[in-house]
Amino acid sequence: MSAQDLEFPFLGPEGFMPICYRQWGAADNPRVVICVHGLSRNRLDFDELGAALAGNYRVLVPDMPGRGDSGWLADKTGYTHELYRQVCAGLIARSGVQSLLWVGTSMGGIIGMSLAAEANSPLTALVMNDIGPHVPEAGRRANQASFGTDPRFADFAAAVEWHKVNRAAFGPLSENGWREMTEASIRRHEDGSYGLHYDPGLAVNSKREPVRATEMWDVWVRIACPVLTIWGTASKLLLAEDLERMQAEGPGTEVLPVEGVGHAPAISGDAVIGPIVDFLGRHRPA
Repeated sequence: MSAQDLEFPFLGPEGFMPICYRQWGAADNPRVVICVHGLSRNRLDFDELGAALAGNYRVLVPDMPGRGDSGWLADKTGYTHELYRQVCAGLIARSGVQSLLWVGTSMGGIIGMSLAAEANSPLTALVMNDIGPHVPEAGRRANQASFGTDPRFADFAAAVEWHKVNRAAFGPLSENGWREMTEASIRRHEDGSYGLHYDPGLAVNSKREPVRATEMWDVWVRIACPVLTIWGTASKLLLAEDLERMQAEGPGTEVLPVEGVGHAPAISGDAVIGPIVDFLGRHRPA
């Protein structure tokens, strides 16, 4: 089933801005899944999952502000976690449903976790890809090492080679897999060169403040819905000891380990897609 790219006007800190999102499945299907990407990524990361779910769900996959085909802010300090939460709340309202399922990679998982913890949350199940209530300082530092840079590539082949080096933790991927990831990650400039498909200004806030560990255990214990956590066993952001605590506290979590992969496992292939589809099927709204 093919996807449709849509947009809605969101009232942000600088007025209305366009939020692009990809829709898979029938527009009138009341069973909704929202998928949200990681810090420097965009909606295309969920194409394989969207195609797998489209027969039974309506899948909505937004580009967060400053990514993909959504609007950019002039004042880069406006890119905040709360802005992303409000964008997602707007998409939930646009869906027209009272309950839904959530899949989030890294930043998208943190957003989902925070929304699931709110009173009267519409989330009935949460899938978090390689993220949890605690992110160590070293992990955050590593994750932000190349974030906000603005590399330029003379041609597509050069862009592929950059991704093999700088996104190695997503792998291992086949040559075709690296090409697909690169295609989903770049935009073409007027001079014919390629660059990453995000606003380099996204990193302004993180560069102004010292990098510290993230602590959200108080949020975690307020979540009531079932949780599946995908874990790259070589991840620097989701550690084994934190995963054990997640299983013992709050909502608990099922765990899908992806061996030998760092942050964050690609949402691709039967070994990852299959368990997500199964989990959502067991916990989807009536």
